[in-house]
Amino acid sequence: MENQLKYLIALSMIPSIGSLTARKLISYLGNAEAVFREKKLVLQKIPGIGQFLSERANTGFDLERAEREIEYCKSREIRIISSYDKDYPVRLRSCHDSPLILYLKGENVCNADKILSIVGTRRATHEGIQNINSLLADIALHYPSLVVISGLAYGIDYHAHFSALKNTLKTVAVLGHGLHTIYPAENKNLAFKIIENGCLISDFASDMNPERNNFIKRNRIIAGLSDATIVVESGPKGGALITADIANSYNRDVFAFPGRVSDEYSTGCNRLIKQNKAAMIESLEDIEYLLNWDRGIHSVSPKQKLLFVSLSEDEERLIKALQEEESLSRDSLALILGLPISKISAMLLKLEFESIISVLPGNHYKMSNSRTV
Repeated sequence: MENQLKYLIALSMIPSIGSLTARKLISYLGNAEAVFREKKLVLQKIPGIGQFLSERANTGFDLERAEREIEYCKSREIRIISSYDKDYPVRLRSCHDSPLILYLKGENVCNADKILSIVGTRRATHEGIQNINSLLADIALHYPSLVVISGLAYGIDYHAHFSALKNTLKTVAVLGHGLHTIYPAENKNLAFKIIENGCLISDFASDMNPERNNFIKRNRIIAGLSDATIVVESGPKGGALITADIANSYNRDVFAFPGRVSDEYSTGCNRLIKQNKAAMIESLEDIEYLLNWDRGIHSVSPKQKLLFVSLSEDEERLIKALQEEESLSRDSLALILGLPISKISAMLLKLEFESIISVLPGNHYKMSNSRTV
């Protein structure tokens, strides 16, 4: 199917043609190229293909877009994987609405032996962050080759990726836009780290910008890539609950951390558990039991952290500012230090990885209780 890639990309770009219709067309006509070569009257006779779609396929507009996309991806070291390729994610391939085309930047770790998706609210609480950190530290000890999937959003997504990287686990960020940009922009430095220790993945071409509906659509990839989806925290509505519903529709396991009935961001998790849409978990042992995992000989010794970290002059200034206050936001630190947000973000990410500082709910930072400098 390698010589068909341009036509597969073009087919995926036609509005109103989803992956199901695209595969139906390929099945009727033999390959993707035939969709763009066949006469309009023949296309119209295929069930589910209307006049607009048949006319669109005959314009050549999407073939030109596909050619530009291939050149763009080549120049940015972005891999294009079709659902007919052998290295297409095997778990995702089994989903009825899996994307025809995936764009991937980094290492393709989507066929690892064990994969978990972690999702939740964009307003993570201290307890939610602690649940992620504790779970992934335990996973790294017993299943060091496990891959963590999330969506690179604020809150739970951010901490899922960050904690995975800090515990030397590979991680995959599923984006709701093309790989030409990173949204939210504040997570750009984290995205670079993910590329070095996993990958960014999307089914959107490079001319697709972040839009609300795109993020709802990408949730099916988060659910489809993994063995199970874990909801850490969620309000009564939100993308995490949509992802959980999709995972259930794929017959994948869904887990949720319980919380107090008075806590807003435990509402969604408690409801999933009450409605038998998710199994309640409190630790890795629950996941092992429910997924029938056997630790066997996977466990490894925890890696010793370096006692001393080389710091730049600006990093020392940042630490001093935090030592003088209970906590500070990224914007406040940029104002105090007179440095651009991009540089502050990079320094904060490094210092957080080294456990020198800790992030609080609301994207405030403080000195870590476990480290002194």
